[in-house]
Amino acid sequence: MTQVQSATRTVFRVVAFAEALSWAALLVAMFFKWVVAADPHTGAEGGVPIAGPIHGVVFVVYVLATLVAWRVFGWSFKTLVVGLACSIPPFATAIFEIQADRRGLLGVSAADRTPTAAGPSTPA
Repeated sequence: MTQVQSATRTVFRVVAFAEALSWAALLVAMFFKWVVAADPHTGAEGGVPIAGPIHGVVFVVYVLATLVAWRVFGWSFKTLVVGLACSIPPFATAIFEIQADRRGLLGVSAADRTPTAAGPSTPA
């Protein structure tokens, strides 16, 4: 794997999980704003003004990271569309990243990275 591929793989994986975490933060903030608050129309925004922009930035970075990964790893157009579509439902970016890693779409498949159990390495 080249240095560019290795860096792209690392950035994509970190950003995919960060996007999922920012979704979680935004959902928690919206829950407190709309469910826990006695009157959500009083103007009390809770954490939404903080979590919203953070999620927005991480969302855009995920889209850019997906486009870069598509070019670096030579994904098909269908894989690109699925990767971009996974940015919309909560937590789907993490699921896409795990599946892409298992299938070797991020450079090296998970099966190729794990050593095989060949038994003792000392001669008999």
